[in-house]
Amino acid sequence: MAHYDVIVAGIGAMGSAAAHELARRGQRVLGLERFDIPHAMGSSHGINRIIRLAYFEHPLYVPLLRRAYELWRETETAFGEQLLHITGGLDAGAPDGRVVTGSLAACREHDLPHELMDAAETRRRFPGYRLAEGHVANYQADAGFVMSERAIIAHVTMAMARGAEIRAREPILGWEPTAGGGVRVTTARGTYEAGRLILSTGAWIGDHVPALTRLAIPERQVLGWFQPKVPAHFALGAFPVSIVESRHGSCYQFPVFGVPGFKIGLYNHLRQHGHADSLSREPTEADEQALRRVLAEVFPDADGPTLALRCCLFTNTPDEHFVVDTLPGLPQVTIASPCSGHGFKFASVMGEVLADLATAGTSRHDLSLFRLDRLAA
Repeated sequence: MAHYDVIVAGIGAMGSAAAHELARRGQRVLGLERFDIPHAMGSSHGINRIIRLAYFEHPLYVPLLRRAYELWRETETAFGEQLLHITGGLDAGAPDGRVVTGSLAACREHDLPHELMDAAETRRRFPGYRLAEGHVANYQADAGFVMSERAIIAHVTMAMARGAEIRAREPILGWEPTAGGGVRVTTARGTYEAGRLILSTGAWIGDHVPALTRLAIPERQVLGWFQPKVPAHFALGAFPVSIVESRHGSCYQFPVFGVPGFKIGLYNHLRQHGHADSLSREPTEADEQALRRVLAEVFPDADGPTLALRCCLFTNTPDEHFVVDTLPGLPQVTIASPCSGHGFKFASVMGEVLADLATAGTSRHDLSLFRLDRLAA
């Protein structure tokens, strides 16, 4: 039976970065992925994902983000391809809403340069936006997007170049601790042993960690790309990435890039939850209309013909923070999921974090917000 230093189960955002970092450190790594690499069944497809420093979710994320930016730059230099694009970013909504107040709190606590604008000034600076009267936008210049699928390809390619063994289309059926303090993993194709195991299986994490079965809830999301009526308003260089609170919910959007059309998504979309295998990946008319309601209200100049609709999955915890921890009583097993729909931007630094946890059992980064036991309280 083949034996490895670390097995990484799930080669998506976090798993691919962990496999790369572990291989870079000289570890013998096996990566296992149930689908293709990359694939469109999980949480990381659809061209790109937002990255931002003005993090309204919690100020504790900001130090991790600063390191993530550094590592994304290192990764793209090593891979020879730009992965991080800076566009500036807006966090917009009611002045007392969660997005604006949280964004401002992160900026103030971490001395991030920022600019608060009213709806009229936002429209003057960025004509694609039509914020509701009385709403405001916090602008932070360091925001942008990461090329999500290309980043996974980069991490996997470099991991293999350093000796990692990566096996796609090989779902794990189960795992168990061994008498020597390691792990044994069984897949549809074989059995493997290692000193350490990283579980980064995204929307399937509840299948592999019983403590998360009822706490890591997959949710169906739909991304849309629409032909702008005024293309110049949504071009790269003219349109910043953004999170906007509207009457129809909080939405996130990108300038036109990579494929035709203005990209937009709606947090919690149609609030469809279930096991990852049971959620439909086929977009519907209802999905399109949910996105068009936001377009009509906030981005009317982008409300043109549909160019593409794609489904992906969020996996949400009750407090919407990550779970990054070792399992109680099993320090050889690290979990890195769920990430509640806002995890991809952290993949570069999480590769470093997970490699630390798998090799040393601790990390220099503050992970207190992500402890598993908080969800049992």
